[in-house]
Amino acid sequence: MPRHLKVLIGLLVGPLVLATVVGLALLWPDGDLEITSPGADVERGTAEVQEVGACPQAIDVEGCQVAQVELLSGPGAPGTAAALLPYGELAPAVEPGDRIIVSFTAQAPEGEQYAFQDFDRGPPLLTLTILFAVGVLALSRWRGIGALASLAYSLVLIALFTLPAIMEGSSPLAVAVVTAAAIMLVTLYLSHGFDVRSTVAMLGTLVSLVVIGLLGWVFTGVGHFTGVVDEGSQYISGIAAQVDLRGLLLAGLVIGALGVLDDVTVTQTWAVWELADLDPDASARSLFVRAMRIGRSHAASTVNTLVLAYVGATLPLMLVFSALDLPFGIAVSQEIVAQEVVRGLVGGLGILAAVPVTTAIAALVAGRLVREGRTTDVGPSHRA
Repeated sequence: MPRHLKVLIGLLVGPLVLATVVGLALLWPDGDLEITSPGADVERGTAEVQEVGACPQAIDVEGCQVAQVELLSGPGAPGTAAALLPYGELAPAVEPGDRIIVSFTAQAPEGEQYAFQDFDRGPPLLTLTILFAVGVLALSRWRGIGALASLAYSLVLIALFTLPAIMEGSSPLAVAVVTAAAIMLVTLYLSHGFDVRSTVAMLGTLVSLVVIGLLGWVFTGVGHFTGVVDEGSQYISGIAAQVDLRGLLLAGLVIGALGVLDDVTVTQTWAVWELADLDPDASARSLFVRAMRIGRSHAASTVNTLVLAYVGATLPLMLVFSALDLPFGIAVSQEIVAQEVVRGLVGGLGILAAVPVTTAIAALVAGRLVREGRTTDVGPSHRA
């Protein structure tokens, strides 16, 4: 790679790496936060249902059922116990052989200490995860290992840094920006290789995240969003008043858009490189124009996918509004729906910004490298 290009990329990437490291150091949770929440005296474990029958006469409630369970983990395991089951018209049907999650309350009367909380979905989720990993490896081969490692890294970072830092009262937007930068710096290179193309994709993603953050900040402000719209946020506000719920909305917007932006910027970068390989004499302008034809189609489908994903998240609520015969404008203005609209539209604008920005950077860099006969520096191995 030409020396001046290396210097330019270093000047762009170096400060980002430094800022990310400093951000992680400043915002890293110290682990001193203690939260006393309702139900803190309740322990949980897993169990397998052996038998289902009526509740003993001491519990005189019509329709009450109790399950004899084998405790697999949690309080009392290994062993057996009687667990109260939910009852009523909409109660889930529990049958022998089902794996369930049980709650244990030591202060409850004898025979009522264990109760059904939910089904244990660990085994099917594990099976689905294995199928997903096998599918990724079968299609992407060695690159799939990097992709799976990137996914694991992202989830670990969110669990160890993002969630605890927000719970300790740090600015959710600042935490989200540092999280996005830390994920982007590692996963793009790990998934797609340590080369110029990954750097170009990263720069395009960074610009788009800035656009998304600014637009999200503006429109959550002018839209008077509070962030207190569902049971989860209301619960958090009750047990952790230090959490900025409006900032939490912004944080979710930034992190949620990152994965889609990764797809768009990487695809555009690789498209430009392929075009440059096919026509080494093409100018940066020619590469940009041709790659934008691909980008327009990609952006159109991706924006549609993103918006529909957010619409799907509010579909049950929209059905409620429909049943209440609320006018469409009023239904959409409800905060719990409007926040998904903002996420979808702001994320879509970030994608629309990512396509031309990434394509322009890639056209300038790829055209110069190919014309100078430096393709070995950018790795033709991406054809494999």
